[in-house]
Amino acid sequence: MEKMIRLGISTCLLGEKVRYDGGHKLNRFLTDTLGKYVQYVPVCPEVECGLSVPREPMHLVGDPRAPRLVTFFTKQDHTERMVQWAHRRIIELKKEDLSGFIFKSNSPSSGMERVRIYNGKGIAKKKGVGIFAQIFMECFPLLPVEDESRLHKPKIRENFIERIFTLKRWREIPEKKSCETLVDFHTKHKLLILSHSPSHYYRMEKLVAGAKDISKDELFQQYQALLTEALKMRTTLKKNSKVLQQLLGYFKKKLLTDEKKELVEAIDSYGQGNVPLIVPLTLMNHHARKYGLSNLKDQYYLHPHPLELQMRNHA
Repeated sequence: MEKMIRLGISTCLLGEKVRYDGGHKLNRFLTDTLGKYVQYVPVCPEVECGLSVPREPMHLVGDPRAPRLVTFFTKQDHTERMVQWAHRRIIELKKEDLSGFIFKSNSPSSGMERVRIYNGKGIAKKKGVGIFAQIFMECFPLLPVEDESRLHKPKIRENFIERIFTLKRWREIPEKKSCETLVDFHTKHKLLILSHSPSHYYRMEKLVAGAKDISKDELFQQYQALLTEALKMRTTLKKNSKVLQQLLGYFKKKLLTDEKKELVEAIDSYGQGNVPLIVPLTLMNHHARKYGLSNLKDQYYLHPHPLELQMRNHA
């Protein structure tokens, strides 16, 4: 890809000492592994809105639908300061061409979900959303977002990575949109979409088939919305197995008997949860190259992101 993916990120995850206690929360996967393929746009709401390092810790209090950002001990209310800064920062971030955002979990400013929020009796429930994170997600509803703690889970990490790379490819469609460019994108991504959501896939097939019946702007807006919704849904053994069986049909008249047997066994073993997805996919990529199946080599399901990220190595 010509340009690197640009991701917003909570500054402390890059190792910057901006937390309330003067520390950081360096995440080596984000900096050393994913960082090879993305360009980060760091954001620290608390420092950028004018608070010091170190500073008194804060928490959310009150109604989860409209929480207040209050310091632990002196009970200073920084809600308005944070909200006003956040709206100004959002204007700047709209110019950054972001393909997603990685938030700091449990943060009263940046947590995307399950942030502790305290009622009048001082009892906490994990029902809050950080002030800045809430405003960001409302302003960028189609962008993939995650917090760093959830990214420790292989399936969630894989889903997020697939979404940001797919969104980047979507944005690389030429500005002069045409039905042909949409058909090309859809053709190359159809199996990837099918592995996430068969129902969305069939709706997108119908939309593309009737592309000439609606305006191009409406066509591309509807397609992007469906693409975003589809990729939010995680893949499963069952959905992937069905796609693998469909892929097997491409090789029906090509493979030698032993090659077909080996591939069928790999697909069955994956379906039983005994081997990771990378095993049957590696065989398929090999055979696609060996037999010159260009229509398969272009399928992003076989290579949705760099192999070095090892997203499909978990069983």
